[in-house]
Amino acid sequence: MKVVSLEPGARRDACLARLCAAVHGTQAGLAPLVAFSGTRHLLFPAEAARLWALLDNKGRPLALALLVMDESGEGMAVTLAASLEESREPLRRLLRDLALNAPLSVTPGETLDEAFLEACGITRWVKNAQGERVGLAFQHPAALSGRLCAPLAFDESAVLRRFKQERTFFEAEKQAFVEGLADA
Repeated sequence: MKVVSLEPGARRDACLARLCAAVHGTQAGLAPLVAFSGTRHLLFPAEAARLWALLDNKGRPLALALLVMDESGEGMAVTLAASLEESREPLRRLLRDLALNAPLSVTPGETLDEAFLEACGITRWVKNAQGERVGLAFQHPAALSGRLCAPLAFDESAVLRRFKQERTFFEAEKQAFVEGLADA
């Protein structure tokens, strides 16, 4: 198994579609499509995000994580992450490798609880501007300063407005998302 950053192209788009669907679920309405489209058209072109995968020996993704640069440009936040297997072990291995090699921050949630994140090598905790606990990898600059910058983001409502105003764009994004799910 190996950890790789997925390069631009159909494979990265397919993996991004699968990650968005895995994180947001099938009953989430347009949320997976908005995350997919915003990441593809706003974060990736600005080089503000990278999609990482843990691949098996045949090159098949077992776990995926989207890392987004923070506003300072010094740290990276795990904004989406999921195991594509029944077990969370592939995700633990991916996040552990990334935590050892990148200045990561991650906010605990339903699937990424604090105990799981600590098993991934996220060892320091600070509070963000909203008062939420955020885990930090050793290399993250906020591990020493305690000052945490928010990750870059896109305006989800602007993506939704574009979907409504540009029907051909919406249909193309929907088609790319569905094809990505079929290919991944």
